[in-house]
Formats: sequence, structure tokens, C-alpha cells
Amino acid sequence: MMARVEPHERFEGVYWIELEGRRYLATENLAPGHDVYGEQLVWEGGREYRVWSHYRSKLAASIYKGISNIFIRRGSRVLYLGSASGTTASHVSDIVGSEGVVYGVDFSPRVMSQFIRNVCEKRPNVIPILADATNPSTYNFLVGLVDVIYSDVAQPEQARLVAENARLMLVSGGGALIAVKARSIDSVENPSEVIRSEVRKLEGYGFKILETVDLTPYEKDHVMVASVYG
Repeated sequence: MMARVEPHERFEGVYWIELEGRRYLATENLAPGHDVYGEQLVWEGGREYRVWSHYRSKLAASIYKGISNIFIRRGSRVLYLGSASGTTASHVSDIVGSEGVVYGVDFSPRVMSQFIRNVCEKRPNVIPILADATNPSTYNFLVGLVDVIYSDVAQPEQARLVAENARLMLVSGGGALIAVKARSIDSVENPSEVIRSEVRKLEGYGFKILETVDLTPYEKDHVMVASVYG
């Protein structure tokens, strides 16, 4: 299949790939020959790329919706809270490359088993951590300092959770991307007000909010909050 690949205009390690007249996001596969969630693999110019679905990844949806900064680049150290089975974390692994590292935290043994099998066993730059992200003192000694925190956890107090992890592990001036799902925080309150409340809480914890990106129609009642800590 003929494909045309070009670098994303803003983000190092992210690509646009054109297939059969349609344009998709993609990352260069750090584990050639292996897919993670059934995504399409495409060879072009002696390199293999993985199509990155913005219907399966909130980070991809954020890029598709025009977010200005994702902070993640080659060589970044990323703390990923809520890694689940590894769909998005695997693309973050591609972006940071062998010079970077992704620490994937999740509390579910079942999904952690999938994460290890699907992602970590084939990607030495991904470190699995079975832990509760609300209690970062149980794993911060394994992580040290990171450049970026990415949080995708369905928790009522996500702002506090991110702040506690940042306090222990995020460098001053480091980036934080928080996928806020309004219905997981408050199932009754208006989603817009829930999101405004979470943003105010993050500011109170010392985050400078750069932007909030509505992920509709790819994720209902979700926004991605991009911020800088300290």
C-alpha cells in the first residue's frame, strides 16, 4: 500500500500519514513488526509507522483537535497515570524513543498483565508499576524525577492526585496533561462546571493552565488540560 508520511508541524516524533486519500496521525514503531491494539502498520522509507487512532486515544484526539503543546518529545521521562492496557502509552513510548522512558502506573492486576504482555515485553523504555496513583509515595522511589505527567484516571479527585504525584516527581517547569472526564468526577453537575472546578483546583495546587481542549466528538464530556507545574 502506498503511503505518504510527513512530520507533524508541531510535535517531534508525531507524524501525519496519508493512506488512500485519508490523513491519520502516526508514530514510528519502536518495536517493528508488533502492533499493540490492532492498529495498522505501514512501511515507508525504510521505517515502520503505527497509525494512531484519535478514537482510541485521548492524546491523539487532543492533537487532532489542535492542542498547542504535549510536552512529550524524544528523550522525555514520562509518568503515565492510568496506563490501562497501553494503547496511548505505547505511542508515547514511540515518541520518547530509546533515549526516554515511560513509567506506566495502574492499580488493576488484570489490565497490568495486558500492559506488560502487549507493551512492556517488547519495549524496554516502558516500566510497569502496579500501584494506586492516589498514593505516589509507594512508588516514587522507583521513578525519580520526570519531565511530564500524563494522567488519564477516572477519579473524583483527579486534580489532587496529579498534584501529589507532581510534588514528588515532576521537575519544576515540567508539563502535565490531564484528561478530565466530567462524569467520573461528578455525575450530576453540569460537565462544563465540573471542568472549570477541576481547572481552579489545579491552579490552586501550583499548575499554570495553558489551555483546555474539548475532545468532542471523539470523547464525550472530556477535555485535555495542558499545564506547567511550579
